[in-house]
This record gives sequence, C-alpha cells and structure tokens, in this order.
Amino acid sequence: MTAARAAVEILKREGVSNAFGVPGAAINPFYAALKAAGGVHHTLARHVEGASHMAEGYTRTHPGNIGVCVGTSGPAGTDMITGLYSAIGDSIPILCITGQAPTAVIHKEDFQAVDIASIARPVTKAATTVLEAAQVPGVFQQAFHLMRSGRPGPVLIDLPIDVQLTEIEFDPETYEPLPVYRPAATRAQVEKAVRMLNASERPLIVAGGGIINADASDLLVEFAELTGTPVVPTLMGWGVIADDHGLNAGMVGLQTSHRYGNATFLESDFVLGIGNRWANRHTGKLDVYTRGRTFVHVDIEPTQIGKIFAPDYGIASDAKAALTLFVEVAKELRAVGELPDRAAWAASAQERKATLHRRTHFDDVPLKPQRVYEEMNRAFGPETRYVTTIGLSQIAGAQMLHVYKPRHWINCGQAGPLGWTIPAALGVATADPEATVVALSGDYDFQFMLEELAVGAQHRIPYVHVLVNNSYLGLIRQAQRNFDIDFQVNLEFENLNSPELGVYGVDHVKVAEGLGCKAIRVTEPDQLLPAFEQAKKLAAEFRVPVIVEAILERVTNIAMSGSDIASVNEFEDLATEPWHAPTEILPLT
Repeated sequence: MTAARAAVEILKREGVSNAFGVPGAAINPFYAALKAAGGVHHTLARHVEGASHMAEGYTRTHPGNIGVCVGTSGPAGTDMITGLYSAIGDSIPILCITGQAPTAVIHKEDFQAVDIASIARPVTKAATTVLEAAQVPGVFQQAFHLMRSGRPGPVLIDLPIDVQLTEIEFDPETYEPLPVYRPAATRAQVEKAVRMLNASERPLIVAGGGIINADASDLLVEFAELTGTPVVPTLMGWGVIADDHGLNAGMVGLQTSHRYGNATFLESDFVLGIGNRWANRHTGKLDVYTRGRTFVHVDIEPTQIGKIFAPDYGIASDAKAALTLFVEVAKELRAVGELPDRAAWAASAQERKATLHRRTHFDDVPLKPQRVYEEMNRAFGPETRYVTTIGLSQIAGAQMLHVYKPRHWINCGQAGPLGWTIPAALGVATADPEATVVALSGDYDFQFMLEELAVGAQHRIPYVHVLVNNSYLGLIRQAQRNFDIDFQVNLEFENLNSPELGVYGVDHVKVAEGLGCKAIRVTEPDQLLPAFEQAKKLAAEFRVPVIVEAILERVTNIAMSGSDIASVNEFEDLATEPWHAPTEILPLT
C-alpha cells in the first residue's frame, strides 16, 4: 500500500475516529487514502489554525482522545503553529499532519515549501519531515507513543508528496501501539509526603490539569475525603472536585480566583500540588505565595519540579499512579487512627466560602457582565461543558460560573490565543454531540475566527455561544490603566448598516446568520434567561451553533491583582446581602 494509506491505517489502530483539516495539493494523497480507507470522519475547517484548535477541543473532551489536524504544505503548517503552541502549553496531545513539496525540491524554494519541522520543533514533543517512505509507519507509531508518554503534548509529522505516494510493505493487521511510559511514584515517596501533610495544621491540595489528563479526579476526591484536606483547583484543574463539594476551597490566583479561595490559601501552612505547574497567574509574587508554607510537588515531568520555586519535596509521577498510592496510604493510616482531624480547618474554608462573595445581581442597562454569568448559572446545569480562552470574559466567568465535573471547563490556559473558542467548541461538540456545550467569548475573541461558525452550520455541530459585547479589548484596556492610557483598544464605530447598535459596531447577529447559524441579541437583564433557554432549543432543533449576544456596558473592571494574591482589587461592589449573589454555591451568611 502507499505510505499515505499506511498512515491512515495506523491512525485507526491508534484509536483515531475524527480529524479536522483543510486539503491542498501537497496533502491530497493522504486525503485520497483517508477516503479510501474509511473509518475516520473528517470535518472541513475554514482556516487551518481553526482545525488545530478543533483538534485540541476534541482531545480535551474525553480521556484517551487524540485530535488530529491536517493541512497542506507551507502556510497550512505555519497557520497551525498557534494550535501546537496552545497544546504543548497545556499538555494536550494533538497530531498535526502536513503535506510537503517533493523531497528533491524541498530546499530549492519550491512553491509552498518551508521547513515546517524546524519551525514547529519548539512547540511540539517531536516534529519530523519524513524523507523515506518506509519510515512512515515507525514515525507514526512513535508519534502516538510520545504524545501519550510522560507529559502529554503535540507532535507534527510532515509528509512530502512523493513519500505519501510511494508504495511500501506494511501489514496493518499485526500493527500494535508502543507501550506508554509514565513515571510512577514509589511507596516510600508517598509515605513521606503524607507524613509531611499529617505534620501540618492547615493543609491544602492544589489540584492541576495533570489530574484531569490522567483521568484521576475520583482518586483526588477520595484522598481529600480520607484526609479531610480542602482542595484548590487550578484553572486547568477546575472540575476535578465539584464546586459544591464540602472540600472545594475555591480557586486561587491574581485573576481567575475566588475571594474565599485566596483567603483560605493565605491561612494555610502546607500545600500538596499535584499535576500543576505553579503558573504565574495562579501564584502571583512568589514571596507572598510561599511564605510560611511547606510545599510538596507531584508532577509527571521531572524538570517541572523546582522550575518556578523549589518545593520542600518533589515526586516525579503520573497523577493517577501517585494518587493511587496516596489513597492506599491514607486508608491504612485511617484504619489505625493516625490521620489528624481536619474538620475545623475544612469548616473554616467553607465559612469563608459562605461569606466572601462578589456581587452578580445588577439590573443596569446596558448590562453589567456579572449579571450574564448569574443567569448562565441558572440556565446551564452541572452537565454543561464550558469552553473559553482569554479576556475579561474568561476571567469573570471563572470567578462566577460553576463547574462540577472534570473536562467540563475546557480552557486554553498558557497560550490563550484569541479566536480559540469557536473552533475549540466545535471540537468539543464533535467529541460529545449530545452534550450541552456552552462557549464564552468577548467580542474580540469572537471576531478572530468567526468564519469557523460556518463549519458548525455545514456539519451540523450544535452548541450555544455566549458573546459578551462591550466593543472593547476589555482586558487590555484594564491593563492600560497602569500606563494611564486608553489607546488602540476601542472597537466601537457606527455601523451604517445597523444603526440600532449605536457605537457597538459589528452586527454579530447578521454575521452569524449569514454564516448559517442562529443568533439572539439581549439588551435587558430580564431577557438573559429566556434567551439562554431559547438558544438551547434552537441548537437542538436546527443542530447549528446559536449565539446569544449580551450588549454590555462599555467599561467594567473585573477583580484582579497586578502583583500578589493578598492584594486583589475588587473594583465593583461586593455582596452584602444574599440577593446580591443569588447563584453562589453557598448562600451569603
């Protein structure tokens, strides 16, 4: 068979059932093999970067998924670099397959011939241009081994057109994936970490995205319950423990954090970090974050330990392997009465959770964004899969929405590229077509890759997209306050074709409808909940993306700190009465 056909057969035997991409001349032999072989459903993107983000959303939705994105030579590969950067930053395995000019002319400035492997190498676990057709099976086999082993991440395989077309000897029936390698904690390491936890008075667990990657959330909750230790999920780990669980202490950080989460963290004396990377938006200034606390860090990547600050003890381990032992040791200690009683400490965390609220209930017109998230909490239940990337919308959403399950907050954490949300939501909805998928964007994120809405219309991929529109680069505008400027962040203009919008500029409803989707515009707070309910019905009936655009006040400053977790500027009024924050997890006391 051709090398291209061998590649497709390997994809199927490695569990791939979906791919996202855009065909082109240099990758057409692979597409021919994809059609001939069957078994892999292909979604045609409108932009190749969009295909890479679809692949990432697809991977993040279910344990074991690996999204595949495909493009031709030259700019297709360079377009997907942002997707690869996003994936490696958040430890997400995706496979990027690109076409390439014939091997004889790659280095002769042939049309759309670029050394994409060299360009992609810094943002992948491996990037290879395959020059010998007989190597194709081995390169693909190694790609899946690398993506799944150690810290997960993306791989790029570049296939010259002549390599794709060359016939090779390959027997797909006897193909076997390579064994996956993941480091595992030892019993002695876990026993030492538990002794350190037991010696503390006010311990916390910081639960990162590595727990979700390892499909170990149940073990994390079991260990927390056994030891009575409150849990701080990171933004990437949100959902490892339900927001309404009695040991969920809230999130910590400069931006995507809860008042009660930061307050509880500042009272702690011991922190066990599992599957997290101490991201700077979580820690803020390290002297404030680390002062008076003992740290144990468990991470799958050995070089991650000590990278940001030196923990008191480090364990290189897959989160599931480590937590299996943590649970085992904790059960043995409980059986002999050697686990401290943490009830008072856990109760204090819940007391803060019931008192330190931000206000969400406002009746202002134009809308205050806080009211949008309050109504989202009413409209969308615990089964909702939220998808978002960056901006004030993401920060406020993380402060005010609620997540109850792993893989139900699908967020681009480290890279945060604008435009990620629409294609990622399409990838999530492709992976879980019966789920309630709800994307969240500001107007600028929405405009970056809005052409991908047509993908949802063409392929009947329904989801609800909440668009909060203040016609501003809101997060950058807020950051510019430190420079006493408001410069090149204004998006307002009077749209000659939609005068009813005033200065809000782009008519997102017309654009969405022109791309084959449904859209609802909301200007009054009491319209929000009915609009969300209507959007769910429209998505179910027409099987297309449905946009709910909320017209916001032009300027809102969302709570955040520019330095450390002890000095968050709240900007807006805080909740002083229960009705100020009616959808909080615990009623205000």
